[in-house]
Amino acid sequence: MKEEFDVNLTPQDMYRFNMYHTYHGFHGILSIVMAALVIVVTIVTWGDLDATYSAIYLVLAALFIGYIPLSLWFHAKMLLQRSEALRNTQHFTIDEKGVTISQDGEEALLEWKQVYKVVDTKSNLLVYSTRVNAYVFPKRELGEHYEGVCNIMKQQLESYRLKIK
Repeated sequence: MKEEFDVNLTPQDMYRFNMYHTYHGFHGILSIVMAALVIVVTIVTWGDLDATYSAIYLVLAALFIGYIPLSLWFHAKMLLQRSEALRNTQHFTIDEKGVTISQDGEEALLEWKQVYKVVDTKSNLLVYSTRVNAYVFPKRELGEHYEGVCNIMKQQLESYRLKIK
């Protein structure tokens, strides 16, 4: 069994990957907790403190909520602008050996034993080679290959490394 497909990444694809990766990690969770804490403090102290302090609290909450998504968006755009490899079409082959990426006459194989985990999100299928690095397969690019790719991965990987719906 073998599936082949091409991937053309957009800034939106990279942004969604970065958002998923960040908000499923310590920094993303911490920013949400801090924003909630600042909002609670603002509500509890509303009217008891000078209006300036309440305004500062609201600005802090907005920073905690907005800074990470905004910085991730700019990071995704810059990453695609700087990396010719990510900008150009990547050809993937998924088979019993692993995940093979081909581009501009070069080829690399990520064997199944090297796959850290596979995560299925709303818009992407993420194949992690380490805790932080992943191949991003946008579902719009996978199209009809999505089911076949998932089936191969289910056959080749242990269930604890699969987070596929």
